Amino acid sequence: MSSNSFGTLFKYTTWGESHGPAIGCVVDGVPPRLPLTEADIQHFLDRRKPGQNRFATQRQEEDRIKILSGVFDGRTLGTPISLLIENTDARSKDYSEIKDKYRPGHADFTYDAKYGIRDYRGGGRSSARETASRVAAGAIARKVLESQLDTEVIIRAAVVQVGPHKISRTNWDWEQVNNNPFFVPDKEIVSTLEEYLDATRKKGSSAGAVVEVIASGIPAGLGAPVSSKLDADIASAMMGINAVKGVEIGAGFACVEMGGEENSDQIRMKDGRPHFLTNHAGGILGGISTGQDIVARIAFKPTSSILHPMKTIDNKNAETEIVTKGRHDPCVGLRGAPVCEAMLAIVLCDHWLRHKAQCT
Repeated sequence: MSSNSFGTLFKYTTWGESHGPAIGCVVDGVPPRLPLTEADIQHFLDRRKPGQNRFATQRQEEDRIKILSGVFDGRTLGTPISLLIENTDARSKDYSEIKDKYRPGHADFTYDAKYGIRDYRGGGRSSARETASRVAAGAIARKVLESQLDTEVIIRAAVVQVGPHKISRTNWDWEQVNNNPFFVPDKEIVSTLEEYLDATRKKGSSAGAVVEVIASGIPAGLGAPVSSKLDADIASAMMGINAVKGVEIGAGFACVEMGGEENSDQIRMKDGRPHFLTNHAGGILGGISTGQDIVARIAFKPTSSILHPMKTIDNKNAETEIVTKGRHDPCVGLRGAPVCEAMLAIVLCDHWLRHKAQCT
């Protein structure tokens, strides 16, 4: 299987299956002499790990990170950094009854059609478990950006919609994101989401979500005008996350309803620097960063593993029905927030190193 890597100068390659002995990644292109410890990475994995509340899968994984190479005396060597996360709570027997059936909404059918073989235990390589490795790589990308840029870089994400329920942007408070199980910045909606997801789980179904991720402190000039547009690479990174079905930058689809005079971000001078009056472009013009906040929204589909009986076929093309047992997120988009942060950090780090190589 090819295509397990992402990035140009800052590049990661993930490996491992959901129910294998471990998962992990190799991160290459990290500058030397960068202070890095396992604690720098563990903080972000702890935000993503499963089993923390009733609205996440009850699979109990500690997700303890181990650095196997590329770091000596607490500093990076400039060589590939190998990271290991052991799987300690896989229950492969949960999948034995459906090993010959294709779960609707999953990669079971397409994976088998392409390779002629698949690891049916939890989806194997196509499981969202793989994203833990991306979060680890994203933690290193943040360290590179923090060490190399003069400005403070802040990359953070929040869930802004679960099913039909949208947050009130007038209540937006970043401090609330880590104070509730939904990663929402609006504390007023928490009780509504609790009731909604409890009811959704009770009927054996699942829900989708929208995550908004914002990067502040990124300088103007990252990206390229043609084949390596910054927004194109961000969209690619986000679409590569499991269960993502849509990405928009800045105003996104809402710009269709605007006139040109409203959608265009007008510019003035403020304190001797260019100052944009709005940010409908999401911090990117012509594929190159403007120096404003970079804003993206990502749509996660409802979790495909549900207890509701579904029509499907098996690997002999016989029609049948399936009920997916096991431990699954009722809304996979909730834990997608730390993953979106990681992927944005990776893209920005890669583009910063590319910009530095060419223009500084």
